[in-house]
Amino acid sequence: MNPPTARNGIIQSPESPNGPVWKPDLYRLQREAPEARPIQCSRTVEDRPVHYGAEFHGRLSHLEANQLLSADGDFLVRYSGSSNPPIPTLSFRFQGKIKHYRLYYDGQHFVKEKRFDCVSDLVRDGLVTLHIEANAGPYIQLMCDVAKYEKSPAYLTLTRYKRRTKPLQTTQEEEIHYDKPHNFKTHNFKGLNWCEFCSNFLWGFSAQGVKCEDCGFSAHFKCSEKLPPDCCPELKSSRSVFGVDLTTLVRAKKTVRPFVVDKCIQEIEARGLNVEGIYRISGFADEMDTLRMSLEKDGENADITAEVYDNINVVAGILKQYFRLLPIPLLTYEVHPILLRAVQFGTLREQIRATKDALSLLPPAHYNTLKYLMAHLAKVDEEQQSNKMSAYNLSTVFAPTLMPPPTTGSHQIPDMSGEIKAICLLIQHHVAIF
Repeated sequence: MNPPTARNGIIQSPESPNGPVWKPDLYRLQREAPEARPIQCSRTVEDRPVHYGAEFHGRLSHLEANQLLSADGDFLVRYSGSSNPPIPTLSFRFQGKIKHYRLYYDGQHFVKEKRFDCVSDLVRDGLVTLHIEANAGPYIQLMCDVAKYEKSPAYLTLTRYKRRTKPLQTTQEEEIHYDKPHNFKTHNFKGLNWCEFCSNFLWGFSAQGVKCEDCGFSAHFKCSEKLPPDCCPELKSSRSVFGVDLTTLVRAKKTVRPFVVDKCIQEIEARGLNVEGIYRISGFADEMDTLRMSLEKDGENADITAEVYDNINVVAGILKQYFRLLPIPLLTYEVHPILLRAVQFGTLREQIRATKDALSLLPPAHYNTLKYLMAHLAKVDEEQQSNKMSAYNLSTVFAPTLMPPPTTGSHQIPDMSGEIKAICLLIQHHVAIF
């Protein structure tokens, strides 16, 4: 494994297939941003505009506003100055300083280009943006410059599509040319989403980036400027399985767990429990590429039986790849450190109790998927005499995928002993834990 390298103080992880990735940090920073708290006016304000609520204070000076805004995230709306008509001003506190912005309304509230239905949403989004820029400014400038499109999941998907369509062509004149520019439009993403160019988090709560209306490619505004004219509308329906937030996927498909997990596990249990090295031995890359494309294209109707993929390691490999490409790991960044503390308790009973408490913090989709996966891995463990994959061996394989270590500046290979112990506990005692 190559050690991470630093540039401008930002750690880059070469073992990531998509270039430098700061997924946990950008996502964490959004969660750590100050909460927007309206300071409600305690007096009667005449002629309050109907599109403002109790956060509107009428005419108020800078000094009076500063005295009311005591904590980061506090905000109010006021009329500033003595101009006629009066100027609506948004004032809020961030990092101990008061910021003032001219506030506009045309049916929605806005300061710059982003528009919101209420002032609270505008402030909430602004606090996130300011917090991330204050703590990750150099990285934000760097992330799309050093990311390589040729290593992105979107490019790999496009390349595979070209390979699949090329054998169907009979003459050079019939070749498909992918020189169509993307049709990018500012997009309000729901849930958690990631840029398909640099693989980093699309932060904010509105207009987080752009999306191609023809092929569905999602990206930061800056990253979208780096893309070549290779829009392929035929792939729009393929951006719906791998690399998608788990909760978003199950909501879209209306399932308890991702169908990929169910299909792969059912196939492995049907013909792979006794295969030596299951999950440890990799399948052929070209077959895995084909299977992934089939799952993205055909969904639950994809054929993954032995008649099509006789090497069960291909199916096992694609299951691991699905978990590896999740934007937020199956064992989320919030639960990860709590699990590590849980396995440090002195007795098994305490470890199980603390682990159950930790898992109660998982989103339902993550919890249900984890429960199903651990029950499956327990079945693999039961056949360890033939497959040579004990609970510990399985934990060693799955720990970096289900509980990836945070990015650090260390050049050393991260110690995964705690994560391995946590996964092993989940496998061996899944009945008591779940």
